[in-house]
This record gives sequence, structure tokens and C-alpha cells, in this order.
Amino acid sequence: MTIGIIGENCSGKSTLAEALIERLGGEIVTGKDYLRMARSEAQAAALFREKLKSAVTGPNVIYVISEKEHLAFLPEGAVRILVQADLDTVKERFRARMRGNLPPAVAMMLEKKHGTFDGGEYDYVYDGVSGDPAALCAKLAARA
Repeated sequence: MTIGIIGENCSGKSTLAEALIERLGGEIVTGKDYLRMARSEAQAAALFREKLKSAVTGPNVIYVISEKEHLAFLPEGAVRILVQADLDTVKERFRARMRGNLPPAVAMMLEKKHGTFDGGEYDYVYDGVSGDPAALCAKLAARA
């Protein structure tokens, strides 16, 4: 199964991806990690597209997406999961990631990007603050 976990920075995507891998097995690819697949970006992108397409009916690949342009990698048949968190939580998590400091420019960037993925078509919307990964895993396992 190809699973796209989609959301803003610090919304809970990686935590959900780890929970899904633990329960369902497979591989996690994050952001531009696919570039390691080949020497050129074009070759890597082509190989990655094929990998995701094959995974729709094969071994699980979870692609963690935080940039809108990466949505285009998801093939038809991929499961799309939007992970959401409120802006205050996103800022607090980012602050923790930056050792307690959230510069105003970074806070403004987070505010600007908040809601970037709203309005898209998703199979599931997951609460990155209080969502139950086990319940979502059960739903995904039933699809397989």
C-alpha cells in the first residue's frame, strides 16, 4: 500500500508514520529522501514514482509530505492522510525542536503555511494532537 502522510511541519506526521510502520510494516520516505535513489534529480524522481506506483499493490511505502509540490508523487490508488494540528501546537513543537527558541521570522513562516493542505482530497483526516494511531491502523489494515 502507498500511504501519503500529508501535513505542515510539526503536525504529527512522523509520529503517525512510525506508528503505522510499527503496526503495518513497510518503509518510510520523507520529503526529498527519494533523491538518494539516483545521481540526477530527474532519474531519482522517475524511480521514486515507479516505487510508489508499485507499492499501491505491494509492500507498504509511507511517504511523509510537508511540501505541496510533493503531492504530485502520489499515484492513483495511494491512501492520502491529512495530519492536522492547531497553530499553537505546531509552534510549541517547533520551538521544542529548536531548543526552546522560536524566532519571530520562523513563527511568521509557520503562520503563513498553516492551513496549506486544507481543501485537498484525503481518504482520512487525522488529529496530530489527540488522534488514535491504532484506530487508523485498523482502518488501513481493513483496506489491504
